Amino acid sequence: LTQLNQIQELISLGVDFLGFIFYEKSPRFVLNYLSLEEIKLIQHQGKVGVFVNETVDKILEISENAGLNLLQLHGDEDENFVFKLMQRLSKDVKIIKVFRIGETFSFQLSIFNPNVDYFLFDTDSQSFGGTGQTFDWNILNNLEIPKPYFLSGGISLENIDELLNFVKVNLHENKTLTKLNPQKPLTLDINSKFEIEAGVKDLEKIRLLMDKI
Repeated sequence: LTQLNQIQELISLGVDFLGFIFYEKSPRFVLNYLSLEEIKLIQHQGKVGVFVNETVDKILEISENAGLNLLQLHGDEDENFVFKLMQRLSKDVKIIKVFRIGETFSFQLSIFNPNVDYFLFDTDSQSFGGTGQTFDWNILNNLEIPKPYFLSGGISLENIDELLNFVKVNLHENKTLTKLNPQKPLTLDINSKFEIEAGVKDLEKIRLLMDKI
């Protein structure tokens, strides 16, 4: 998100999380549009800062000055980095670790389990997100997912019925696994398919999506 007026409209619609990208190579780099002070003044309990291979010191500085509630680590951060960040982070700020999924997925989620609050699964790309492409959701069926998770990657009005059906079928077929492997996503992370241009959202599309969900 980059536009204060849109942020207020989305808050009024009842969105759960607001994403702010702190990655300078992104066309949605929020500090090109808003100051840390402006972000801090936004009254919402789900302000997410998105970081890609940033230093611990810089993440902590931005988190404090922008009043962030969650940190989304979207780069190649390993379990040691996440542990160091968690050790210095306010207990009120939660960590989301992103995993990028291509044709297969081989990460051991359990090594991150003690130090993160949520996982996020996105489509693999060289540019750290923003592909507008989905991955094969069935890959999630082969994972033990011990944390609530965000689902991202090319979610759109065109495929939302298929996605909701996937979630419904998996809940029905995996009733005995739901405690260990909660196949229902905590939330859907939407971005490029709901934009007029980078950082400018199509609010009507977002309303239609929320109605469908």
